[in-house]
Amino acid sequence: MSRSFLDYYRCPEGFVTLAPAEQSFGSSGFFQFGPNTVCYGRCSSGFQTKSVTDELHDALSDVVANGGTLQLPFRPSEIVSNLRQERYATSSKAGWSLLGSGSVLRKVYYAARPHLPVSIRRHLQRIRLRDWGRIPFPKWPVDFDVELIFETLMALLLEFHHLDSIPFIWFWPDGFPSCAIVTHDVETFAGRNFCFSLMDLDQEHGIKSSFQLIPEGRYAISEDFLRRIRDWGCEINIHDLNHDGHLFRNKELFSRRVERINRYGKDFGAAGFRSAALYRNPDWFEALDFSYDMSVPNTGHLEAQRGGCCSVMPFFIGKILELPVTTTQDYSLFHILNQYSIDLWERQIRLISQKHGLISFIVHPDYLLAPRARDTYKALLFHLADLRSAGQLWIPLPGEVNQWWRERSQMRLVRRGDGWEIEGPGKERASIAYASVQGDRVVYSLEPRARPRGTDTLSIDLDARRQALAGELR
Repeated sequence: MSRSFLDYYRCPEGFVTLAPAEQSFGSSGFFQFGPNTVCYGRCSSGFQTKSVTDELHDALSDVVANGGTLQLPFRPSEIVSNLRQERYATSSKAGWSLLGSGSVLRKVYYAARPHLPVSIRRHLQRIRLRDWGRIPFPKWPVDFDVELIFETLMALLLEFHHLDSIPFIWFWPDGFPSCAIVTHDVETFAGRNFCFSLMDLDQEHGIKSSFQLIPEGRYAISEDFLRRIRDWGCEINIHDLNHDGHLFRNKELFSRRVERINRYGKDFGAAGFRSAALYRNPDWFEALDFSYDMSVPNTGHLEAQRGGCCSVMPFFIGKILELPVTTTQDYSLFHILNQYSIDLWERQIRLISQKHGLISFIVHPDYLLAPRARDTYKALLFHLADLRSAGQLWIPLPGEVNQWWRERSQMRLVRRGDGWEIEGPGKERASIAYASVQGDRVVYSLEPRARPRGTDTLSIDLDARRQALAGELR
């Protein structure tokens, strides 16, 4: 049985007859599990490589039926965890390098950063990130390897058991096909002063957002400021400690700072955390006394720390729920890519929606002061509001996603007569979905009573979709 598969689908355990191969496992490396699906970890069949650009063995051909189970040449939970927690990034130099955490250059940059105008920072960052388009993995502009692994396992189980369908608990409440959240990291005094105008702009489109505040060193945060954000129905989270880029430099420094970070979280009434510049070490997240984190990108090509979790769904890292950053940050869009349209954001929304995932945005009030950038953001808000009106998006606060995903993680499907019923807190908003094979496709369908307007059968063509995504992601 694969715990990660069960947690993903929340289907009855009896359907999940998966078992790792009995052969001994070797060292970790890259391999495939079906076309265009990259895995990293230990596999008992074929060969694993140290570079994702080498020819990769396809372990899908090594799956065999063994009595009442499907014998896999790897452990799915291990492989998925390796992607989500970016364990592949330490094994290869293929594009995941960052300005070293202890380097003199990085220390000098972050010491001078508060005094550098955006034009100078933009120039330096473009130089450092100039190779972003040549990074082979994770895939740009969105990577779905975790979702593809689970879909392939679902298809294998349906075929193995000769089932018409497997029931599972749908990913989002009220039958929504996908989810989007809007978050604002406040980095400067000017950005802080623009927060209320930004809240006004968001709520003109019926969107409530979260504000990640830096508790030390950047700007004053009064009780009145916090109260006004809450009174507008928005959310407050902690953004690092002082945004100097050193939080994850070493374990000793992190341990000292995390005590103050956790205290600010309680003082601010914050349930969520995000690190500065998305620096991160998921293995240390257990020390954070928060319910959820938003520091791991899906594809980190344009981030100071490359890598990415290769997933567009929330997932647990220990007790913390990770809400991955799945779209390009506004700073990167405006100042690295020099784009003032929402074309890239629309493309990412479309791709993530195909996987029914979490579409998460980081938009800084600091970078919306210029009219051109603000107009681009307004266009994004119009687009999100249109998708919501069509029933295609649930647009909650991050804390609401956290609450839903935690409730869903405790729900279970039980047999009631000839059908299925959901048990657990929050079940009144949950929907039963069915995965079935039609030809060479896996089709997700919701029970009619739970389907919101504008939705229909949700299809995944495992081969055609992968080929299409491969074309989109080149």
